[in-house]
Amino acid sequence: MSSYLIKGARVLGGDPADLLLRDGRIAAIGESLSATGAEVLDATGLIALPGLVDLHTHLREPGREDAETVETGSRAAALGGFTAVHAMANTDPVADTAGVVEQVWRLGQEAGLVDVVPVGAVTVGLRGERLAELGAMADSAARVRVFSDDGICVSDPALMRRALEYVKAFDGVVAQHAEEPRLTVGAQMHEGDRSAKLGLTGWPAAAEEAIIARDVLLAQHVGARLHVCHVSTAGSVEILRWAKARGVDVTAEVTPHHLLLTDACAEGYDPVFKVNPPLRTDGDVTALRHGLADGTIDAVATDHAPHAVEDKECEWAQARPGMLGLEQALAIVQDTMVETGLLDWAGVADRMSVRPAAIARLAGHGRPLAPGEPANLVLLDPAARSVVDPAALASRSRNSPYAGRELPGRVVATFLRGVPTVLDGKAQR
Repeated sequence: MSSYLIKGARVLGGDPADLLLRDGRIAAIGESLSATGAEVLDATGLIALPGLVDLHTHLREPGREDAETVETGSRAAALGGFTAVHAMANTDPVADTAGVVEQVWRLGQEAGLVDVVPVGAVTVGLRGERLAELGAMADSAARVRVFSDDGICVSDPALMRRALEYVKAFDGVVAQHAEEPRLTVGAQMHEGDRSAKLGLTGWPAAAEEAIIARDVLLAQHVGARLHVCHVSTAGSVEILRWAKARGVDVTAEVTPHHLLLTDACAEGYDPVFKVNPPLRTDGDVTALRHGLADGTIDAVATDHAPHAVEDKECEWAQARPGMLGLEQALAIVQDTMVETGLLDWAGVADRMSVRPAAIARLAGHGRPLAPGEPANLVLLDPAARSVVDPAALASRSRNSPYAGRELPGRVVATFLRGVPTVLDGKAQR
């Protein structure tokens, strides 16, 4: 295995230092380091962060390889600075058995660009009728610890309670897509003045908040861990803050697009901005940013949702919800959180690496950049700026809501256990 000597990187945005990577680990950090035979990388002006961990990625394989594969999604993730991603279960077939999660895990191993960690379905076929093989998936080679029917809410409270109780046996967590389905029938965008003006059926904030309120009470009752996917409303932030103050073991994530974009994007009826949960109001965006800053929201998760052309380039009502996120996630966080003074780079590392890894019980990731630790890290040029071109993205799909937008930051290099998956901004395989 090659050794790399990274010269002059600012670890977590601090003073410049050298990092020596050898045998998959950080061998040394200090000033004026030297190492015979090591490949030297000039990192002057670059920020060094622990490799990012995404709790919420749709890789579409098996079943929709026309939209994404484990390999293309892994490449997009590495280019975004990620060293681990959690692959959601809404594939075809659904990842509700040990066999399917092991298939996804092995595809990730073969791609070798990031650690692909399968998420197991909570219910068989995502149908919300009976629990899937949670224990078998936990015991499989994939070692599943996160379970979610994402895209569909586990709306039956008795079934949700049983799931929360079951995963306690192996320290798992249920990640809920919070959406009361009876309140969102036919919903197309956030319910409010704009949805009325545009003639689109609204998705009320209360549909999300009602499920979160119910589930934090269930989690407290059974003493289980609960994770809330893609929080999108100010009310949800307040409920989470209340639950944490009561000692409920609940964590939550916010997406980059909910930190940046609002329901005003729907005014042009461009389906690239159709997403579930929908883009909300300016007030919601502000509350989400402050909730992430004060730790009420634990993590940034991309909800990277690639779609084939025919599923997006159509009328709004027929379009599938979802948008790309892996390659621009760090740039969006720099734009919305760092450059606004809400987070420093140590805070970014916490929300995009340390806490996500802890939530998923993912060993070897989210670790400090310190001697002896696994060499999972990203080098970022915070001074760079570029305009997003969907055609240049690594994803197989092109449904980026950031097309034509200038964003800050550039991932220069990503290392997975000391092996470069990205160098000079280019994927290495």
